[in-house]
Amino acid sequence: MLAFVGLGLSGDGITLQGLEEVRSADEVYAELYTSLIPGFDLEELEKKVGQPIEVLQREDVEEKPAEILKEAKDEKVVFLVPGDPMVATTHLDLRLRAKEVGVETTIIHGPSIETAAPGLAGLQSYKFGRTATLPLPRKPSETPYGVIEENGKLGLHTLLLLDIEADEERYLTADRAIEHLLNLEEELKRGVFTGETLCVVVARAGTTNPLVKAHRAQELKEMDFGPPPHAVIVPGKLHFLEAEALERFAGAPEEVVKKNVEE
Repeated sequence: MLAFVGLGLSGDGITLQGLEEVRSADEVYAELYTSLIPGFDLEELEKKVGQPIEVLQREDVEEKPAEILKEAKDEKVVFLVPGDPMVATTHLDLRLRAKEVGVETTIIHGPSIETAAPGLAGLQSYKFGRTATLPLPRKPSETPYGVIEENGKLGLHTLLLLDIEADEERYLTADRAIEHLLNLEEELKRGVFTGETLCVVVARAGTTNPLVKAHRAQELKEMDFGPPPHAVIVPGKLHFLEAEALERFAGAPEEVVKKNVEE
């Protein structure tokens, strides 16, 4: 048995069901490279569950998963992952490999940025289009710009996840991400993401001190949003309740928000 258990978005984000799953395991592994979890303490979790937890690197999971799968054939193995287990493609790949070799799998879900960011901002989750990851500047990509463009044509919101390299403690911040998108606009000149574009920054979702701020891109790129992780939302057409939520919960100026409100 291979159980994928979500750690959620903060140090105490794992569910009670998840804790019980870990306590009953024969072997427990964790990966911490797909996302940053503020306040997460590996030793504290080991004390809570009474189990040692082995932290795996990316290559262990993506290139050399044979040992995990071998153990899971005869024992109960738990694999701990940030957020919700199946948001990252790498975890789906491991589940498929388990299926191929006859290992049963189960999923214990955890809080995810995919729902937490819209919820904090007061935006309706069903009005989001495709999600994109904005890479660190040394790995340039036009894909997020194109995703914003595609979603915008349909009036849909875009959630942008910001790149991390946990092993090197590199985390893309929202101000840098917005600056990068503005630079892409200067280069591509398609009117997709300008200084007047309404954006929402969500920082430290799922913790006790989250921050949500909405304004024009040109204003947000000059702000400091505190420690990571950060995410950016580019709203499409807003329902009037969403517009009110951005004003009340994210401090968006009325004159900025009203340009995006549905007719």
